[in-house]
Amino acid sequence: MTAQTQPRFGHRITGVLLAGGQGRRMGGVDKGLVSFDGRPLAAHALARLAPQVDELLINANQNIPTWQAFGYAVFSDDIPGHAGPLAGLHAALGRATHALVVTAPCDAPFLPGDLVSRLFAAWQDAGADVAVARTFDQLHPVFCLCRRDHILHLDAFLAAGGRRVDRWYAGLRVVEVAFDDQHAAFVNINSREDLARAAPGAGGDASRD
Repeated sequence: MTAQTQPRFGHRITGVLLAGGQGRRMGGVDKGLVSFDGRPLAAHALARLAPQVDELLINANQNIPTWQAFGYAVFSDDIPGHAGPLAGLHAALGRATHALVVTAPCDAPFLPGDLVSRLFAAWQDAGADVAVARTFDQLHPVFCLCRRDHILHLDAFLAAGGRRVDRWYAGLRVVEVAFDDQHAAFVNINSREDLARAAPGAGGDASRD
């Protein structure tokens, strides 16, 4: 689905919500579909990411009809065995309409409203292959921007048994993009305990602005 008719950055960008995990720490349920503040967890992330991109896709490996009901194209990993978010990125690079791809996880309901613009600006200024979000000394490797044509490099990495996102892009030109001013926006909800802590009124929810 197209979010905008004109590219804002001189480049059109495909956004990908990574929701292909098994949700082990959430009790083995499809984490993005767990209710949070009255809506599925992923709905919050989608609402924040959609206005920032020109196309939005969802990577999911189960409950496909439910994911399709969000109104975006849904695709599963091409690599069998739940190989992690890198498998989702790999599948996304093969399906993205646009040359630039931004990824975000389904368990980040407070993701920054300027995530894409800041990743893109740093990527362009640095002449980098990949731009990755960072808060203080912590990298957030699944919040990244890269080029669609990196799929060949990623094919080789996966064929060699690589699975970690940060180890894949270590072989590319990377720029780390500081989001220290929005560190709470990168809260991930991986468990029922995280869900309870982040709930409105629990004292741990991140800013929504």
